[in-house]
Amino acid sequence: MVLSERARTLEPSATLAVVAKAKAMKREGKPVISFGAGEPDFNSPESALKYAVEAMEKGYTHYTPGTGIPELKEAVCSYYSRRFGLEYAPGDVVVGAGAKILLYEALSCLVDPGDEVIVFAPAWVSYVEQIRLCGGKEIIVDTSETSSIPDLNEVKRVISDKTKCMMINSPNNPTGAVYDEETLKGLASIAVEKDIVIIYDEIYEQLVYGDAAHHQIVALAPEVRDHTIIINGVSKAYAMTGWRIGYALGPSELMAKVGAVQGHLTSNPCSIAQYAALGALKEADDDIVKMHGHFSDRRDLILKLLGDVPLIEFVEPQGAFYVLVNVKKALGKSSDGEKLTDDVHFCQKLLDKSYVAMVPGSAFFAPGHIRVSYSNSTEEIVEGIKRLKEFIEKLS
Repeated sequence: MVLSERARTLEPSATLAVVAKAKAMKREGKPVISFGAGEPDFNSPESALKYAVEAMEKGYTHYTPGTGIPELKEAVCSYYSRRFGLEYAPGDVVVGAGAKILLYEALSCLVDPGDEVIVFAPAWVSYVEQIRLCGGKEIIVDTSETSSIPDLNEVKRVISDKTKCMMINSPNNPTGAVYDEETLKGLASIAVEKDIVIIYDEIYEQLVYGDAAHHQIVALAPEVRDHTIIINGVSKAYAMTGWRIGYALGPSELMAKVGAVQGHLTSNPCSIAQYAALGALKEADDDIVKMHGHFSDRRDLILKLLGDVPLIEFVEPQGAFYVLVNVKKALGKSSDGEKLTDDVHFCQKLLDKSYVAMVPGSAFFAPGHIRVSYSNSTEEIVEGIKRLKEFIEKLS
């Protein structure tokens, strides 16, 4: 059997691989604590469960319109009007089986073989693989020396006549960085001037902490509206990862094409999950406030605990639920006589020796780092960071 080039070059999701191995070890009875998944440990809101049950009882278990049920699309429009003062029509919205498929569908409508897409690194693991699946080429702009915020001059420098779009993720996975107004306005200006489409992934937009504020790029720079596809969903803030419902908003002509692509890939998102998302958007505001409070407390706790761990460094995250930890000072040291060569090896040994699962930063274009999720319970955070500290203290 001869596989296609795209299959041969495709890298599996590092986060899913870590989660899968951690779950397998748990099934074997090992006391694994996983900081790998970008998944809240809360149950989905009661309103989501209620709407899902009602949908099943009413027999809403068949095909829906390919781009989503009208009620959910209207709820998404209402949400963006209330939260950001943006007026979108249902025809500007596509509901998909998670935000991830919508990112791919958007790229597939924009990118031809050889086209370039700007990605700000550290970056979520699937961006680059999706760009490559579309035959495009990622152009990496490193933000590690600029507090995880892109330098506008560097962005201008890498633009070519092949540049089709740029991926912006704020709050950011894996750094937790939240882009400031000046940077977003600058990126919007560049997009309009160079006729580049922005794919604005704001899946963590409700999860910002302290004095930080999330800025919606279209609300901030209305002139970029026709150059922007917004990606969002219910997975993170609503603790509904398994329901697989995301939504995209953008210019109606482009969204019609995104919907057409989706029709050939998935037909439509799960009917029951769509009604669950409708319930969350309409009635789960109080649940969001409670979960946000827990995330904020967990963030404070994990930053305090990490501050006592030797040989690591990190920048305080402002959003999402991750800390990107620099472990370069620990690399080259040995665990039971075995030298730790890189961040991947570090994570492998940490899991095998201490039963703690974390994701290597190399998967996010951040070699020498590990991503630590604090979407765990308080008890797991305390015990897991304790094990991390003990693991590092034993290195020689």
